[in-house]
Amino acid sequence: MNTVEVSNITKSYAKVQALQETSFTVSKGELFGIIGPDGAGKTTLFRILTTLLKPDNGKATVFGYDVVNEYKHIRKIAGYMPGKFSLYQDLSVKENLEFFATIFATTIEKNYHLIKDIYSQIEPFKDRRAGALSGGMKQKLALSCAMIHKPEILFLDEPTTGVDAVSRIEFWEMLQKLKNEGITIIVSTPYMDEASLCDRVALIQSGKILQIGKPQQIIEEYNMPLFALKSGNTYNLLNYLEKLAECEHVYPFGQYVHFIPKNKNISTEMLVNIIKKDYPEVEVTKISPNIEDCFMNLMRDV
Repeated sequence: MNTVEVSNITKSYAKVQALQETSFTVSKGELFGIIGPDGAGKTTLFRILTTLLKPDNGKATVFGYDVVNEYKHIRKIAGYMPGKFSLYQDLSVKENLEFFATIFATTIEKNYHLIKDIYSQIEPFKDRRAGALSGGMKQKLALSCAMIHKPEILFLDEPTTGVDAVSRIEFWEMLQKLKNEGITIIVSTPYMDEASLCDRVALIQSGKILQIGKPQQIIEEYNMPLFALKSGNTYNLLNYLEKLAECEHVYPFGQYVHFIPKNKNISTEMLVNIIKKDYPEVEVTKISPNIEDCFMNLMRDV
């Protein structure tokens, strides 16, 4: 059963097209990731699915309810955590949670079991103002507020952006627990390494879905040789490789430069022999792609 169905959704802001005929489905109980950089259209998509924004064209449903005509039904069953911390900074942790519980005609006590694993970590600070919390604690409070009315689906827009590495790990562990309880989760992130934590992902750029599938499946469909190169000056090496006749595609990757040759049969030794006359100290290693390499390759057609 599909809990979310998106069909040819488009949305523009003046001359900027935020979404271009976007289509995908999400199954019940799935942890589905929307992966892409800032400005890719993730937030616009989430605002449409949570009934805060109307699409220009296309259709979208959540649990069978149309996002435009049946928005009241969706708001009762959905929990939404926007990318920017949007709780009341001057209210305490407990006051924020009580406020959201009251809006949905429930209480903290009635649904405490839903948020216990999350809220218990920040409950010792329940009297602290929300604005004084750390980044990780703010995210846990926001998730608790999104969960307090027992939603059937969660929309989490970049929930781990701006938090430390430990908090990121803890947050994804919490999402896995919620998924195991049968809650459908749609989460967006600019961090490519988080793609592997999702059941399926949609890679998005410039409002266009580039590919949808299981993370490992997307990686396995990558059918080009890939090399990681390193030298003392990454910028100069990048410019040099771009001008090589053998270059199909090249891009920076941390301390390395990732290089795709036109010749699929080229070996590491052959590539070293081509480059060493200009870069005798260069390190060349043939590598397996990750999801970010797949994304960079797909971006060439955007």
